[in-house]
Amino acid sequence: MASVARSLTTCIFCKIVKGEIPSFKLVETDLSYSFLDIGPLSRGHALIIPKDHAAKLHELPNEYLADAMPIAKKIAAAQGLENYNILQNNGRIAHQEVDHVHFHVIPKPSASDDEGLVVGWPAKPADKEDLKALQQELASKLSKL
Repeated sequence: MASVARSLTTCIFCKIVKGEIPSFKLVETDLSYSFLDIGPLSRGHALIIPKDHAAKLHELPNEYLADAMPIAKKIAAAQGLENYNILQNNGRIAHQEVDHVHFHVIPKPSASDDEGLVVGWPAKPADKEDLKALQQELASKLSKL
């Protein structure tokens, strides 16, 4: 419990939500806060932060998720975006830099790798029997959640 309390006092996103660190606010609700990223991948890159301090998506109460996606949709619509990414990372090796759940809305104005998110997709062939076994295992676990 002490580590949770400590992260609430040191978390940069919690400080932004509390107004202790200035930001370029876009939309705020009872559950979420959004603002322009100060290190954008492209013009209009925005962040949406749930006001609940959770490090990973699976730790966040569902109502915060239900609030964040309509905000992402509004930010994309307000910018008239045709091409954009919604990004959310969990854990260091998955490129999470701040241990507070957050969503990026990243405009992709052109096919160039100069602006927006650049993604590699190292897909590999899957064994059908392996997929079937995994599907059965996950379906069983999901039915119990």
